[in-house]
Amino acid sequence: MNSSSVCDFAPLMPHDGLRIVPFRAEHAAPFRDLNLAWIEKYFAVEERDARDLGDPATHIIAPGGYIFMAELNGEVVGAVALMCEAEGVFELAKMTVADSTRGLGIGRALGEAAIAHARAIGAKTIELLTNSALVPAITLYHALGFVDVPLGHTEYARADVHMVLEL
Repeated sequence: MNSSSVCDFAPLMPHDGLRIVPFRAEHAAPFRDLNLAWIEKYFAVEERDARDLGDPATHIIAPGGYIFMAELNGEVVGAVALMCEAEGVFELAKMTVADSTRGLGIGRALGEAAIAHARAIGAKTIELLTNSALVPAITLYHALGFVDVPLGHTEYARADVHMVLEL
């Protein structure tokens, strides 16, 4: 990320103490831990998970991606990544919110921040992969404007839903 300031766009904040901030080096462990918690709760950690979560600066940010963290009253409680897939195409990935803060609108705020950033940098499309068992996540993605498209090839064994948002 080019800046360590709070995002310059203003998604609706569902809680006064919530800030969506660009990834900083000190976010690496919370980013990994928050994502491993949800993946291990529902699925198995896959090779790409281990790679991306083990070194997000190299595998997500360096190739042109972005990571945003949700901080609630100074505590990291969520994360989302925009992974550069091709010119103008990003994957919304690694979106998670701590169990203790689910239901507060933090996931929506992260999604809105990622979409706003993608628009601001001129992205044309955001894609995502998820699993049909994650009904609250799919409901959120639909509310954010994503539509279902055929799955196609994916390197994730757990992925059975592919969604796209044209910007």
